[in-house]
Amino acid sequence: MSTINITDARSHLPELVKVAESEPVFIERRGRRAAVLVSPERYEQMLDALEEVEDIAAFDQAMAEEGENIPWAQVKVDLGWV
Repeated sequence: MSTINITDARSHLPELVKVAESEPVFIERRGRRAAVLVSPERYEQMLDALEEVEDIAAFDQAMAEEGENIPWAQVKVDLGWV
């Protein structure tokens, strides 16, 4: 993990992009993290992981809801799978 201030980042962007291929690069403004530079592959992995966590949370919420249960056979009919 690398950290660089925003002023230096402007003049070293090509090198930072290279570093970001293997590790995140934190960019600071006034001593505080302002951005993170990551590879496109890592970004996609993070989006996929976030989507999976959101799906699990939505499933858990749906399972916790009270109400009428719909039989699986009816769900397949309603979706046109049968």
